[in-house]
Amino acid sequence: MFDDIRPYRDDEVATVIRKLINDRGLLSSIASFKMPRLYKLLPVICRSVVKWTLKLRVSKFHNIEDIQREVAKYLHHLVKNSTDGFTFHGLEKIDTSKPMLFISNHRDIVLDVALINWALYNSGINTVEAAVGDNLLHQPWVADLMRINKSFIVKRSEESKRAMLNASKQLSAYIHHTVYERQQNIWIAQREGRAKDGIDKTNSALISMLLLNKDKQTLLADYLNEINIVPVSISYEFDPCDRDKAIELAEREATGSYKKKENEDLNSITQGLMGKKGRVHVEFCHAIKGEFTDSKAVAKAIDQEIISNYKLYDSNLTAYAQLHQQDDIKQSVMNQLNSRMSDLTEQQQHWLLTMYANPVRAKQALD
Repeated sequence: MFDDIRPYRDDEVATVIRKLINDRGLLSSIASFKMPRLYKLLPVICRSVVKWTLKLRVSKFHNIEDIQREVAKYLHHLVKNSTDGFTFHGLEKIDTSKPMLFISNHRDIVLDVALINWALYNSGINTVEAAVGDNLLHQPWVADLMRINKSFIVKRSEESKRAMLNASKQLSAYIHHTVYERQQNIWIAQREGRAKDGIDKTNSALISMLLLNKDKQTLLADYLNEINIVPVSISYEFDPCDRDKAIELAEREATGSYKKKENEDLNSITQGLMGKKGRVHVEFCHAIKGEFTDSKAVAKAIDQEIISNYKLYDSNLTAYAQLHQQDDIKQSVMNQLNSRMSDLTEQQQHWLLTMYANPVRAKQALD
């Protein structure tokens, strides 16, 4: 019932790894990233070197837990080298012995869920199965890499309304089955696509999808208790992809559309992971409990938790002050923002400041 979307299991690891280390697309991608100049001259040799290296590194992977431990080592170095400090808080607010459906704001394609997992892993709590849209899985090896690391597929590319509805029903059933029956934590973003403008808003259609699996006899409050939604608020002091987001937002404003470049999503993933982020904070919020009238009411409750628990940095406050021509501008922070905006047009600069300022506006709107 779920074989086409679920993560791979322990007994599938060996087969998938063999497939990956023989995948020309993956080998080419790694080789061109690790040794770009040499790859242009000697692509076959570079792919052979990568394949040999991969064989050595993956020989110790026998199950999903082995892979998770290796990912944890990578995340340790990533946090150390690309942030000025990572903090998390709030796990004491929730019953961590009960499986959870984490719904977070969405700023980075991969890093959002990776940092949530890092916090859980370091707290001795089972890591999540993560939702990933099939729009990011243009290459089969990308899907295999995701699914071998506890990710499941969200079908967004179905062509007919009927196929889309069936995919949504399957996803809804899978999430309930995984959390309630398999007792496995799950993560999904509060909306499709990153909040490039800094406005964190849950799409009520996401909640409607989650409720498709609920039968008419089950009360909404009871079903919410079964899937146990826990909002998570992720705050980045600086966004490694802020320039690219600002350029896209300015183009959308000017022309009404934006066409992605080839491999743009993969480049954004790399930039988001490797780029400097300043300080980063993850806040686990109160679980969504009680009586709600509909999906929109549930989405609103999630938004209130995420926004009220969002950690504002000086980058947010300074961008807001600059846009509103206020006096309380931290010049050292403004200098950092200015360096990020070098060579951007006036409209692109406006959007970059706006994406940092919008969380301030969102908090003010709650008051």
